[in-house]
Amino acid sequence: MKVIVDFCIIPLGTELSLTPYIAECQKIIADAGLVHQLHAYGTNIEGEWEGVMDVVKRCHMRVHEMGAPRISTQLKIATRCDREQTMAEKVEHVQDYLAGPRA
Repeated sequence: MKVIVDFCIIPLGTELSLTPYIAECQKIIADAGLVHQLHAYGTNIEGEWEGVMDVVKRCHMRVHEMGAPRISTQLKIATRCDREQTMAEKVEHVQDYLAGPRA
């Protein structure tokens, strides 16, 4: 099953800057070959359910290895069974709507 997630991992009990942890997770996601987009408060990821959830798990494991004693993660999950839809299509649909004629 295809899935699109919005993933925000928050290490607790660490330095003020979370950049090193986020960068490590970005490497893990990229190495897995998943389509992803970093944004200001997380990362959108798309792919097969198992692959995406494995990446989330590997990010948790790596952030703990880096010294974070606790992690809080926000994960929003979207699936469709009527058709496949990509993150790019979702964004393009809204952009087309905004650009089109409105009554």
